[in-house]
Amino acid sequence: MLAKTPDPLDVMVGAKIRIFRTHRGMSQSDLAGKIGVAFQQVQKYEKGINRVGASRLSRIAAVLGISIGELFESSEDRSAGSKSPFRLLAERDALRVLTAFSRTSDPRVRRAIAQLVESVADQQPPVKSSTARPAAAKRRERRPRTSGTQT
Repeated sequence: MLAKTPDPLDVMVGAKIRIFRTHRGMSQSDLAGKIGVAFQQVQKYEKGINRVGASRLSRIAAVLGISIGELFESSEDRSAGSKSPFRLLAERDALRVLTAFSRTSDPRVRRAIAQLVESVADQQPPVKSSTARPAAAKRRERRPRTSGTQT
């Protein structure tokens, strides 16, 4: 039997719950305790695996200090799907990086940070196992150097 894929709207609402929760420095356990569910249920809500019922959605919004409407995108933004900025912010540590970035006021430093992150992301292919990185490092060390002028 094939697993049912989560509805994009449920995924988006879950991502926003995660964003607001982490922005308030609240753990999944904290939110779960305040709305009367296990933290695993909050995990499922945030991943969009389980739908959030209306009454529970109301409790979540109240605990997070937001309106229910803030958990929903406008209809023109919905077409962005997984490329939504809110979906990207739900990634682990993304909100931390953005919050720290916002404390930097110098535009040159901000550009340098953005360029650094982009260059690191472009250079580093995803590593699938813990043994892949050391092997790649060893291959680089064994490469013969070419003679001639260096630029």
